[in-house]
Parts: sequence; C-alpha cells; structure tokens
Amino acid sequence: MNVAQAVPASVAAGLDPRRWKALILLCTANFMVILDAQIVIMGLPSISADLKLSPVAAQWALSANLLTFGGLLLLGGRAADLLGRRKVFIAGTALFLLVSLLSGFAWNAEVLLVARALHGVSAALMAPTALSILTNTFPEGRERNKAFATWSGIASIGATVGLLLGGTLIDWLGWQSIFFVNVPVALLMLVLSPVLLRESKDAGKQRTFDLAGAVASTAALGLLVYILVEAPTKGWVSFHTLGLGVVFLVLVALTLVIEKRSAAPLVPLRLFRSPALVGGNVVTAIVAALAFGMSVAISQFSLGVLHYTALEFGLSQSAMPIAAVAGAYLAQAVLNRIGIRAVAVTGVVLLGAGCFLLTGISPTGTYWADVFPGLVLFGLGLGGGPVALAAAALNGIAKRDAGIASGFNTAAFQVGGAIGVAIVSTIIASHMAQAATNPAAVMDGFTQGFVACVIFAAVGLVLSVALLRTRGGRQLQAVPEQRTPSAH
Repeated sequence: MNVAQAVPASVAAGLDPRRWKALILLCTANFMVILDAQIVIMGLPSISADLKLSPVAAQWALSANLLTFGGLLLLGGRAADLLGRRKVFIAGTALFLLVSLLSGFAWNAEVLLVARALHGVSAALMAPTALSILTNTFPEGRERNKAFATWSGIASIGATVGLLLGGTLIDWLGWQSIFFVNVPVALLMLVLSPVLLRESKDAGKQRTFDLAGAVASTAALGLLVYILVEAPTKGWVSFHTLGLGVVFLVLVALTLVIEKRSAAPLVPLRLFRSPALVGGNVVTAIVAALAFGMSVAISQFSLGVLHYTALEFGLSQSAMPIAAVAGAYLAQAVLNRIGIRAVAVTGVVLLGAGCFLLTGISPTGTYWADVFPGLVLFGLGLGGGPVALAAAALNGIAKRDAGIASGFNTAAFQVGGAIGVAIVSTIIASHMAQAATNPAAVMDGFTQGFVACVIFAAVGLVLSVALLRTRGGRQLQAVPEQRTPSAH
C-alpha cells in the first residue's frame, strides 16, 4: 500500500474547516507554557534580590512549577477526556492568566511560590489538553504530521524566545514584566478558544472518575519529579533519595493494582499493549533527558565561563531553534514515506552528533567553528525527532483516550527532562567542587556533561530501533492517507 495516500473522502468531509487556525491557538498555548518556564530562569536573580529569597526558596521558585506540572499531567489529560477537552483547556488558560497576575504582583516569597505551583497546575491542564485537541482535530497521516511539525517547531522556538525576551524585559521593565507579558496572550486565547476549538470528550457510558487512581498516580509522578529535583543536592545514594525511591516504587505498584481493578481507570492499562505508545514515550523521555541536559551544559558554560549576558546567550543559541523548525518540517515531509522509526533514528543520531561536536568547546575557541555546527545538528534532531515520536505515541489511539495518551507523552517529556537536568547538573557540580585545586576540572565538567548527552543519544538510538516496531516486528509506519478524488 502506498503510505503517501491522502485522507478518505468520508474523513475529509468531517474535517473542521477551522483546524489550521485552531492549530495556531494550540501551539501558542504550548509556546506560552515553555516560555513561562524559561523566562523565569532568566528573572530569578532579580526576583531573589527584590523579594529577598533564600537560595532554597529561589530553587523552589523553579521546582514548585515542575512538581505540580509533572505530577498532574495524567490527571489533566484524563480530566479533558471526561469533562470536555475545550472546557478543560479554557479552564487551564484562565488559571494561567490569573496566576500570571498573582506572580507579577507577588509581594513576598510565599505568594510567589504559591503562584509558581499554580502555574504548574495551569500548565498540566493546558499542555496535554492542547495536544489531545490537536490529535482529535487532525486525522492520522499527512495532516497530523504537519500539525506535529508545527507543534514541535514552535515549541523549539519558545525556549530561545524566553531567553531573549526575558533579558530584555527585565532590563527595561523589571522582573514583574516577565509574568505580565502572559496576560494579553492568555486573554486573546480565552476569546478565541470558543470560536476556534470544537468540543470533544469521551462519549462512552463509563465516565465515572477514578479518584483512587488519580491520587495514587499523581502522588507517584509528583514524587518522582521531586526526587529528581532534589537528588543533585541531597545525593543520589543518600537515605533521603533512596528512601523516597522506595516510596515511589510502592506508589507505582499501588497505582497498577488500583487501575487493574477499576471499572473506569484513570490510566487504562490496555494502552500499554500498544508497542507504538510504549516505544514512543520511552524514547521521548530519553530525547528530553538529552535536550534538557544539553541545555544545562551549554547555558552554564556560556553564562558562567564565557560570561555572556542573557541577551548574548539567547542570540548565540538562535541557530538551534531555526534548525529545529527546518528539522520538524523535513520530518513531516518524509514521515509517511520512510516510516516513524527511520525518522526517529535520524533525529536521535543528529542530536547525539550535535552533542559530540560540543564536547570540543573551550573558552579560547570560536563560536562559528566550535559551537555553531553542533547547535545546527542538534536543532535539526530536536525538531525532527519529536515529530516522529509524537506520531508513534499517539498512533492508533482512540479518540476517547486522546487526553490520557497526550498526558503520557507530555509526562514522558517532563520526567525525561528532569532526569537529564539532574544527571548533567550533578556531573558539572561535582567537577566544579574540584576547581579550587584543579582549575581544569571546570572544563572537564562541561565536557563530561556533553558526553553524558551523547550517551543518552546512544541509548535512544538502541531503543528507537528496538521499540518502534509493530507487534509483528515490522517498522512502525505513519498511518496512510487516501487521496480524495479532485472535482473537475
């Protein structure tokens, strides 16, 4: 069968004519979630000085968001399936607007930390719901691949824009402006959502809410994120980390028991019978670890060793999101022809090659020779790989499960990212501790940080080849499309 065929006439007739405008709205939501996370990193020194945050409180200004975002993703995705995807998306956007105002007006550390935790809640409602609406709006095949490419490309731009915009806003208008900038965008999204988004939800008879499963899975996911956030400072083999690790495993086992017995589980275990969903999410976590780990290494090197300003660093990284947009659109163009696994493998190889080139950076090197080539290769992989992995993770998912499947995919990315940050931060910090007696240890730390990212890529390559298969062992293909006969 020709995998490049287009959508059947019966499907095409039911396509929402607003879908491409809706895609812009959904991608804007994802962009704002990513922008918010990045821009706060740039504003943290100013926020800490103004609100007199202790080092622990400053760390939790970032971690509170990660904890609630990561912990509530599955719950947010399933709530969208049961209550209505547009309804939950609008609720998340409204909360995002309100807590942006609260963050900007925060008068002490406690208010800011509460606001940052609520920001994570809003993101856990917005991100998986936006992805599930995208999945339900675009049929599998060429149109959905293009939608995934746009989603991936705009997400890649969000981090760099956060760096560029954050430094500029803080210098001109103060740290409060990095939160207030969210308000007009969120208002516009609230106005457009009822106009552009079609409501959808699980129409099945079993629509009861699995409270026990929600509590257990949310506690497990939230605890995992907490462990990963705290491990670099508490120690990977400390009693604190290992003890919480045991509690996490108990919560996972409890979740599985509850979901197996539940008549309407929050996390339907039947989804894990899909090789595509399992493979797509496992490799997504590895790619996220690689991407976040690389971001930690390159940012600390540029800001700490080269002493770039925030604006200079943002400009120096601009080659990467541009390459990511190109990679995303190249990936969607060939996805139907060569298959999901081939595109995913290519993306992971490009990511690893980019990190390998960056192992050679030094304070005396040049940007164009030592940094630029690695950023371009990395960007191409960062754009192309996630397009294929999202297509895999959501391949063949029934509409009733779009929210929870999207929640899995977003959670895999967040947890993988937390793993990457924790491991690479630990490597760099351990070498920094030796700097007083061995100045060369600083550069060794950054080199080893990039080497860790190369190892992530190698693991991702093996898993892509092994897991992105059908049950019969064949390469996983993007869903074929049937061409609608043109009218003459």
